[in-house]
Amino acid sequence: MLPWLGLALILLIADQFTKVLILGYYRLGDATTITSFFNIVRVHNSGAAFSFLASASGWQRWLFTAIGLAAALFILWLLKSHAGQRLFSFALACILAGALGNVIDRSLYGHVVDFLDFHYASWHFPAFNLADSAITVGAICLILDELLRVRRAR
Repeated sequence: MLPWLGLALILLIADQFTKVLILGYYRLGDATTITSFFNIVRVHNSGAAFSFLASASGWQRWLFTAIGLAAALFILWLLKSHAGQRLFSFALACILAGALGNVIDRSLYGHVVDFLDFHYASWHFPAFNLADSAITVGAICLILDELLRVRRAR
């Protein structure tokens, strides 16, 4: 289990470090064009994925914090039970890091700090951060792990 917790810790540190850089060097709404399809921008998201419930009155901060903490505890239990399953545990470590990274943001700032902005012409994908990326990679790996498990069972 320790290697997976180590991976989660490295991802969590990277997430928090990048957010500290954004908070230190950018004001809310500031942006830097990197390529024709990618910007670094400082955005605050008080909701969940794709700003779900962002316009609620503030209760969502504590709901999403509680959900993130509950997910982290469940993931720790799963890691302890399945530490030998490499892809599954890798996926869980990524999701754990992402969940905790966004919980830290909500606890410290009342919102999640997002800064990766991909776009095409006038269409912008919702800004996100490294924690969101870790959760996405983890979810993809969970799906892949299950597909491989089903394939092996045949």
